[in-house]
Amino acid sequence: MKSIYKRRLPDNKVPNRVKVLLQGFLVLVMMFSFMLKAFAWTCVYVSSYHKGYAWSDGIERGLREGLKGHCDLIQFNMDTKRNKDELYKIQKAREIAHKIKQIKPDVLIVSDDNAAKYLIVPYFRGGKTPVVFSGINWTVKEYGFPAENVTGMIEVAPLNPMLEWARKLTQQGNKGLYIGANTLTETKFLKQVVKVAADMDMIIDGTLVDTLEAWQKAFQQATDVDFIIFGSPSGIVDWDINLAEEIVRKSSEKLTLTNYDWMMSIAMLGFVEIPEEHGRWSAKVSIAIQGGLPIQRIPIIASRKWEVYENPQLLKHAGIKIPKALRARAKKFSQVAKDGSE
Repeated sequence: MKSIYKRRLPDNKVPNRVKVLLQGFLVLVMMFSFMLKAFAWTCVYVSSYHKGYAWSDGIERGLREGLKGHCDLIQFNMDTKRNKDELYKIQKAREIAHKIKQIKPDVLIVSDDNAAKYLIVPYFRGGKTPVVFSGINWTVKEYGFPAENVTGMIEVAPLNPMLEWARKLTQQGNKGLYIGANTLTETKFLKQVVKVAADMDMIIDGTLVDTLEAWQKAFQQATDVDFIIFGSPSGIVDWDINLAEEIVRKSSEKLTLTNYDWMMSIAMLGFVEIPEEHGRWSAKVSIAIQGGLPIQRIPIIASRKWEVYENPQLLKHAGIKIPKALRARAKKFSQVAKDGSE
Protein backbone atom coordinates (compact mmCIF):
# COMPACT_ATOMS: atom_id res chain seq x y z
CA MET A 1 0.00 0.00 0.00
CA LYS A 2 1.36 3.41 -0.94
CA SER A 3 1.75 6.01 1.80
CA ILE A 4 -0.71 8.87 1.58
CA TYR A 5 1.95 11.23 3.00
CA LYS A 6 4.33 12.89 0.67
CA ARG A 7 7.97 12.76 1.60
CA ARG A 8 9.36 16.12 2.83
CA LEU A 9 11.91 17.65 0.56
CA PRO A 10 15.33 18.30 2.11
CA ASP A 11 16.01 21.97 2.87
CA ASN A 12 18.37 22.20 -0.02
CA LYS A 13 15.61 21.01 -2.31
CA VAL A 14 13.11 23.80 -1.45
CA PRO A 15 12.28 25.56 -4.73
CA ASN A 16 14.03 28.88 -5.23
CA ARG A 17 10.74 30.67 -5.83
CA VAL A 18 9.48 29.58 -2.41
CA LYS A 19 12.72 30.74 -0.79
CA VAL A 20 12.41 34.17 -2.39
CA LEU A 21 8.80 34.49 -1.24
CA LEU A 22 9.72 33.49 2.33
CA GLN A 23 12.62 35.93 2.43
CA GLY A 24 10.44 38.74 1.11
CA PHE A 25 7.79 37.98 3.72
CA LEU A 26 10.35 38.03 6.54
CA VAL A 27 11.72 41.39 5.33
CA LEU A 28 8.22 42.85 5.29
CA VAL A 29 7.53 41.55 8.80
CA MET A 30 10.79 43.06 10.08
CA MET A 31 10.07 46.41 8.40
CA PHE A 32 6.54 46.51 9.79
CA SER A 33 7.82 45.68 13.29
CA PHE A 34 10.41 48.44 13.04
CA MET A 35 7.81 50.96 11.91
CA LEU A 36 5.52 50.03 14.77
CA LYS A 37 8.37 50.43 17.22
CA ALA A 38 9.59 53.70 15.64
CA PHE A 39 6.20 55.38 15.51
CA ALA A 40 4.50 53.86 18.50
CA TRP A 41 3.81 57.34 19.82
CA THR A 42 2.66 60.65 18.39
CA CYS A 43 3.93 64.16 19.05
CA VAL A 44 2.43 67.43 17.88
CA TYR A 45 4.58 70.50 17.24
CA VAL A 46 3.02 73.97 17.13
CA SER A 47 5.09 76.90 15.87
CA SER A 48 3.94 80.40 16.76
CA TYR A 49 5.09 81.60 13.35
CA HIS A 50 5.33 80.41 9.74
CA LYS A 51 7.63 78.46 7.45
CA GLY A 52 10.22 80.80 6.00
CA TYR A 53 10.84 82.65 9.27
CA ALA A 54 14.47 81.80 10.01
CA TRP A 55 14.18 81.49 13.78
CA SER A 56 11.28 79.01 13.83
CA ASP A 57 12.71 77.15 10.81
CA GLY A 58 15.86 76.56 12.86
CA ILE A 59 13.88 75.23 15.82
CA GLU A 60 11.95 72.92 13.50
CA ARG A 61 15.19 71.67 11.93
CA GLY A 62 16.67 70.75 15.29
CA LEU A 63 13.41 69.16 16.44
CA ARG A 64 12.99 66.99 13.36
CA GLU A 65 16.63 65.86 13.52
CA GLY A 66 16.22 64.86 17.15
CA LEU A 67 12.88 63.08 16.74
CA LYS A 68 13.71 61.27 13.51
CA GLY A 69 12.78 57.61 13.89
CA HIS A 70 11.19 58.16 17.30
CA CYS A 71 7.67 59.49 16.78
CA ASP A 72 5.03 60.42 14.27
CA LEU A 73 5.43 64.23 14.17
CA ILE A 74 2.42 66.38 13.25
CA GLN A 75 2.99 70.14 12.83
CA PHE A 76 0.76 73.22 12.95
CA ASN A 77 1.88 76.82 12.29
CA MET A 78 0.00 79.67 13.99
CA ASP A 79 1.40 82.30 11.59
CA THR A 80 1.13 85.11 14.15
CA LYS A 81 4.06 87.18 12.85
CA ARG A 82 2.17 88.00 9.68
CA ASN A 83 -1.24 88.05 11.38
CA LYS A 84 -1.02 90.30 14.43
CA ASP A 85 -4.74 90.80 14.99
CA GLU A 86 -5.77 89.66 18.47
CA LEU A 87 -8.94 87.95 17.26
CA TYR A 88 -6.97 85.98 14.66
CA LYS A 89 -4.58 84.67 17.34
CA ILE A 90 -7.44 83.59 19.59
CA GLN A 91 -9.35 81.87 16.79
CA LYS A 92 -6.24 80.17 15.37
CA ALA A 93 -5.29 78.82 18.79
CA ARG A 94 -8.84 77.51 19.33
CA GLU A 95 -8.80 75.80 15.94
CA ILE A 96 -5.43 74.13 16.58
CA ALA A 97 -6.41 73.13 20.13
CA HIS A 98 -9.48 71.35 18.79
CA LYS A 99 -7.34 69.36 16.32
CA ILE A 100 -4.79 68.49 19.00
CA LYS A 101 -7.50 67.15 21.31
CA GLN A 102 -8.72 64.92 18.47
CA ILE A 103 -5.19 63.63 17.80
CA LYS A 104 -4.47 63.02 21.52
CA PRO A 105 -0.66 63.23 21.21
CA ASP A 106 1.71 61.66 23.72
CA VAL A 107 3.70 64.91 23.83
CA LEU A 108 2.81 68.46 22.76
CA ILE A 109 5.77 70.64 21.69
CA VAL A 110 5.45 74.39 21.09
CA SER A 111 7.80 77.22 20.23
CA ASP A 112 7.74 80.94 21.09
CA ASP A 113 5.47 83.19 23.09
CA ASN A 114 2.22 83.24 21.14
CA ALA A 115 1.81 79.46 21.27
CA ALA A 116 2.29 79.65 25.03
CA LYS A 117 -0.07 82.57 25.56
CA TYR A 118 -2.92 81.67 23.23
CA LEU A 119 -2.72 77.85 23.08
CA ILE A 120 -1.06 76.31 26.13
CA VAL A 121 -2.41 78.58 28.87
CA PRO A 122 -6.13 78.37 27.98
CA TYR A 123 -6.25 74.78 26.68
CA PHE A 124 -3.44 72.57 27.99
CA ARG A 125 -1.77 74.01 31.10
CA GLY A 126 -2.48 71.73 34.05
CA GLY A 127 -3.88 68.97 31.83
CA LYS A 128 -2.76 65.39 31.23
CA THR A 129 -0.81 66.02 28.01
CA PRO A 130 2.91 66.69 28.62
CA VAL A 131 3.91 70.05 27.13
CA VAL A 132 7.47 71.00 26.10
CA PHE A 133 8.08 74.62 25.07
CA SER A 134 11.06 76.47 23.60
CA GLY A 135 11.86 79.95 22.33
CA ILE A 136 9.86 81.83 24.98
CA ASN A 137 11.70 85.07 25.64
CA TRP A 138 13.36 85.65 29.00
CA THR A 139 10.57 84.74 31.42
CA VAL A 140 7.60 82.37 31.62
CA LYS A 141 6.04 83.67 34.83
CA GLU A 142 3.27 85.47 32.94
CA TYR A 143 2.13 82.10 31.57
CA GLY A 144 2.06 80.36 34.95
CA PHE A 145 5.02 78.09 34.18
CA PRO A 146 6.32 75.82 35.46
CA ALA A 147 3.09 73.84 35.66
CA GLU A 148 2.68 70.19 36.59
CA ASN A 149 2.59 69.16 32.93
CA VAL A 150 4.85 71.85 31.39
CA THR A 151 8.60 72.23 31.03
CA GLY A 152 10.84 73.91 28.48
CA MET A 153 13.77 76.06 27.37
CA ILE A 154 13.73 79.84 27.74
CA GLU A 155 15.29 81.96 25.01
CA VAL A 156 18.06 84.11 26.52
CA ALA A 157 19.96 86.21 24.00
CA PRO A 158 23.62 87.11 24.68
CA LEU A 159 22.86 90.73 25.61
CA ASN A 160 25.67 91.23 28.11
CA PRO A 161 28.49 90.50 25.66
CA MET A 162 26.75 92.49 22.93
CA LEU A 163 26.36 95.57 25.14
CA GLU A 164 29.87 95.21 26.53
CA TRP A 165 31.33 95.19 23.01
CA ALA A 166 29.10 98.13 22.07
CA ARG A 167 30.64 100.09 24.92
CA LYS A 168 34.20 99.10 24.02
CA LEU A 169 33.83 99.88 20.32
CA THR A 170 32.26 103.31 20.93
CA GLN A 171 34.90 104.54 23.40
CA GLN A 172 32.79 103.89 26.49
CA GLY A 173 29.53 104.97 24.84
CA ASN A 174 26.62 104.12 27.10
CA LYS A 175 23.51 105.13 25.14
CA GLY A 176 21.81 103.09 22.44
CA LEU A 177 18.57 102.84 20.46
CA TYR A 178 16.64 99.62 19.87
CA ILE A 179 14.44 99.46 16.72
CA GLY A 180 12.13 96.50 16.13
CA ALA A 181 8.68 95.43 15.00
CA ASN A 182 5.64 96.19 17.09
CA THR A 183 5.01 92.60 18.27
CA LEU A 184 4.67 90.72 21.57
CA THR A 185 8.08 89.09 21.15
CA GLU A 186 9.85 92.37 20.43
CA THR A 187 8.05 94.10 23.32
CA LYS A 188 9.39 91.48 25.72
CA PHE A 189 12.83 91.57 24.11
CA LEU A 190 13.12 95.35 24.34
CA LYS A 191 12.09 95.28 28.00
CA GLN A 192 14.91 92.85 28.74
CA VAL A 193 17.48 94.84 26.73
CA VAL A 194 16.58 97.95 28.75
CA LYS A 195 16.89 95.98 32.01
CA VAL A 196 20.26 94.40 31.18
CA ALA A 197 21.60 97.75 29.98
CA ALA A 198 20.50 99.47 33.20
CA ASP A 199 22.36 96.83 35.23
CA MET A 200 25.46 97.78 33.21
CA ASP A 201 24.90 101.53 33.74
CA MET A 202 23.83 101.96 30.13
CA ILE A 203 20.70 103.54 28.65
CA ILE A 204 18.63 102.03 25.86
CA ASP A 205 15.73 103.87 24.23
CA GLY A 206 13.27 101.77 22.24
CA THR A 207 11.12 102.26 19.17
CA LEU A 208 8.75 99.51 17.97
CA VAL A 209 7.19 100.17 14.58
CA ASP A 210 4.61 98.80 12.14
CA THR A 211 5.97 100.15 8.82
CA LEU A 212 9.26 100.48 6.99
CA GLU A 213 8.78 104.24 6.84
CA ALA A 214 8.58 104.43 10.64
CA TRP A 215 11.65 102.17 10.89
CA GLN A 216 13.58 104.48 8.53
CA LYS A 217 12.53 107.56 10.48
CA ALA A 218 13.65 106.03 13.79
CA PHE A 219 17.00 105.03 12.29
CA GLN A 220 17.75 108.36 10.65
CA GLN A 221 16.75 110.42 13.69
CA ALA A 222 19.04 108.45 16.03
CA THR A 223 21.62 111.23 16.20
CA ASP A 224 22.08 111.41 19.95
CA VAL A 225 22.97 107.76 20.61
CA ASP A 226 26.30 105.91 20.50
CA PHE A 227 25.01 102.75 18.83
CA ILE A 228 21.86 101.19 17.35
CA ILE A 229 20.45 97.71 17.95
CA PHE A 230 18.28 96.21 15.21
CA GLY A 231 15.54 93.96 16.55
CA SER A 232 13.49 91.59 14.41
CA PRO A 233 11.52 93.30 11.60
CA SER A 234 9.14 90.37 11.32
CA GLY A 235 5.78 92.00 11.86
CA ILE A 236 6.60 95.17 9.91
CA VAL A 237 3.95 94.91 7.22
CA ASP A 238 5.93 96.29 4.29
CA TRP A 239 9.42 95.21 5.34
CA ASP A 240 11.89 95.12 2.44
CA ILE A 241 15.45 94.11 3.27
CA ASN A 242 16.80 95.64 0.06
CA LEU A 243 15.33 99.05 0.88
CA ALA A 244 16.61 98.72 4.45
CA GLU A 245 20.11 98.06 3.10
CA GLU A 246 19.88 101.19 0.98
CA ILE A 247 18.80 103.27 3.98
CA VAL A 248 21.65 101.95 6.11
CA ARG A 249 24.31 102.38 3.42
CA LYS A 250 23.54 106.10 3.17
CA SER A 251 24.20 106.69 6.86
CA SER A 252 26.11 103.84 8.45
CA GLU A 253 28.63 105.70 10.61
CA LYS A 254 27.20 104.56 13.94
CA LEU A 255 27.86 101.08 15.26
CA THR A 256 24.92 98.80 14.52
CA LEU A 257 24.28 95.49 16.25
CA THR A 258 21.67 92.75 16.24
CA ASN A 259 20.70 89.45 17.82
CA TYR A 260 19.36 88.05 14.52
CA ASP A 261 21.60 86.53 11.86
CA TRP A 262 19.19 87.47 9.05
CA MET A 263 19.76 91.15 9.92
CA MET A 264 23.48 90.95 9.22
CA SER A 265 23.21 92.64 5.83
CA ILE A 266 22.42 95.88 7.72
CA ALA A 267 24.20 95.29 11.05
CA MET A 268 27.93 95.46 11.70
CA LEU A 269 28.00 92.91 14.51
CA GLY A 270 25.62 90.14 15.52
CA PHE A 271 25.43 88.22 18.80
CA VAL A 272 23.07 85.44 17.85
CA GLU A 273 21.38 82.50 19.51
CA ILE A 274 21.28 79.12 17.79
CA PRO A 275 17.64 78.08 17.25
CA GLU A 276 18.56 74.46 16.57
CA GLU A 277 19.58 74.20 20.24
CA HIS A 278 15.94 74.73 21.22
CA GLY A 279 14.67 72.11 18.78
CA ARG A 280 17.23 69.46 19.74
CA TRP A 281 16.58 70.01 23.44
CA SER A 282 12.80 69.73 22.93
CA ALA A 283 13.33 66.46 21.06
CA LYS A 284 15.53 64.96 23.82
CA VAL A 285 13.07 65.95 26.52
CA SER A 286 10.11 64.55 24.57
CA ILE A 287 11.90 61.23 24.11
CA ALA A 288 12.77 61.13 27.82
CA ILE A 289 9.14 61.80 28.78
CA GLN A 290 7.92 59.05 26.49
CA GLY A 291 10.57 56.80 28.02
CA GLY A 292 8.97 57.21 31.44
CA LEU A 293 10.74 60.21 32.99
CA PRO A 294 8.14 62.31 34.89
CA ILE A 295 7.90 65.79 33.39
CA GLN A 296 7.92 67.28 36.90
CA ARG A 297 11.53 66.13 37.24
CA ILE A 298 12.65 68.06 34.14
CA PRO A 299 13.50 71.66 35.10
CA ILE A 300 12.96 74.69 32.90
CA ILE A 301 16.35 75.82 31.63
CA ALA A 302 17.81 78.76 29.69
CA SER A 303 19.48 78.50 26.29
CA ARG A 304 23.28 78.57 26.36
CA LYS A 305 24.68 78.57 22.82
CA TRP A 306 25.35 81.63 20.68
CA GLU A 307 27.58 82.85 17.85
CA VAL A 308 29.19 86.12 16.72
CA TYR A 309 28.80 87.53 13.20
CA GLU A 310 30.47 90.48 11.49
CA ASN A 311 29.78 92.52 8.37
CA PRO A 312 33.30 93.61 7.29
CA GLN A 313 32.01 95.97 4.57
CA LEU A 314 29.85 98.01 6.95
CA LEU A 315 32.53 98.04 9.63
CA LYS A 316 35.09 99.34 7.12
CA HIS A 317 32.69 101.99 5.81
CA ALA A 318 32.14 103.26 9.35
CA GLY A 319 35.86 103.13 10.16
CA ILE A 320 35.30 100.73 13.06
CA LYS A 321 38.01 98.17 13.76
CA ILE A 322 37.25 95.16 15.91
CA PRO A 323 39.92 93.34 17.95
CA LYS A 324 41.58 90.25 16.47
CA ALA A 325 40.16 88.03 19.21
CA LEU A 326 36.59 89.00 18.31
CA ARG A 327 37.25 88.81 14.58
CA ALA A 328 38.73 85.32 14.92
CA ARG A 329 35.52 84.09 16.51
CA ALA A 330 33.10 85.92 14.22
CA LYS A 331 31.46 84.48 11.13
CA LYS A 332 31.48 86.83 8.17
CA PHE A 333 28.23 88.09 6.67
CA SER A 334 28.79 86.08 3.47
CA GLN A 335 28.25 82.92 5.52
CA VAL A 336 24.86 84.05 6.76
CA ALA A 337 21.58 83.48 4.92
CA LYS A 338 20.21 86.87 3.94
CA ASP A 339 16.83 87.96 5.27
CA GLY A 340 15.15 85.07 7.03
CA SER A 341 12.49 87.33 8.45
CA GLU A 342 9.85 86.76 5.81
